[in-house]
Amino acid sequence: MQVDLFDFRLPPRCISARPASPRDSARLLHVGQRGLGDHIVSDLPTLLLPGDVLVLNDTRVLPARLTGKRGAVRIEVTLHQMVEDGVWDAFARPAKRLRAGQKIIFADGFSADVISREGAEVRLNFGLRGSQLRAALEGYGLPPLPPYIPRSEGADARDKADYQTIYAAKDGAVAAPTAGLHMTPELFDALDKRGVTCEFITLHVGAGTFLPVRTEDTADHVMHAEWGTLNATAAQRINAARKKGGRVAALGSTSLRTLEHAADAEGHLTPFSGDINLFIEPGYRFKVVDLLMSNFHLPRSTLFMLVSAFAGMARMRQAYEHAIASGYRFYSYGDASLLAHADTAEVTAEAAAAIRDGT
Repeated sequence: MQVDLFDFRLPPRCISARPASPRDSARLLHVGQRGLGDHIVSDLPTLLLPGDVLVLNDTRVLPARLTGKRGAVRIEVTLHQMVEDGVWDAFARPAKRLRAGQKIIFADGFSADVISREGAEVRLNFGLRGSQLRAALEGYGLPPLPPYIPRSEGADARDKADYQTIYAAKDGAVAAPTAGLHMTPELFDALDKRGVTCEFITLHVGAGTFLPVRTEDTADHVMHAEWGTLNATAAQRINAARKKGGRVAALGSTSLRTLEHAADAEGHLTPFSGDINLFIEPGYRFKVVDLLMSNFHLPRSTLFMLVSAFAGMARMRQAYEHAIASGYRFYSYGDASLLAHADTAEVTAEAAAAIRDGT
């Protein structure tokens, strides 16, 4: 499909620089089969049913943005995927000033050797392992805020708390699963009282999620791989909930992609651990997820393609037009939407109509 089909104009005023406080006071646009509904995130339990299961991503964001020097040259590094313990692939700026064998000094006793460089990406060996590297990152790194959040000096003290879900448990992400940033203890309690169960998967979100689609056709886009896992207990419980008629609600695109990757053609989940590079665009046949809660995404992004595949291109265009006109806040610190799944026939028909009409 042509990437231009997923373009739209977003006024800069819509981009949120800070999250709502409390977290579950953010707005929530319900995009259902019968139209749009304006809510707030704390209304989520009323939009779900007893027996439904909400699947959340418990990855923890590392302070993966580092500033160092190679000689007199200032170098900014954003880690995006661990190759092995102590060795990471990273985006560097200016990468053209780096060559294999050089050293980047971040602080006394904390440096990395450049193993290789390809374009804007470098492979770095920190010479530290496990808890030693984590401690160095905590001491000298910052949360890797996406470039659309305006911070002249990078992430600040508020971001260290704001850019992390309250249930983050497993180190490895370099970008937050942003739909999860809306969750609060009170919301978890309300979901439990409603009879909605919560299950956790892990997908270590990579910085590649920030990259725009630079191809003209979606068929030419290559997704960055991200490591994910679905354990046997969660898989069994989700399968059991579906068998009893409960719906599966994914909190965020990372949860959805992990579930869809681990499901067979009938939607049955089996335990999984490994890389995921699933690219979802209109025409994809969803196997297990019935509802998706997601923030509002960038134009021409793989995430906007995913929600368009899930809820239908025409419906998502209508929803985003409503959100912009109604003052919803976009992107990582913005508001959220709760999407009902459109069947494959509807998605395919809308995709064809959009291509035909050039919209």
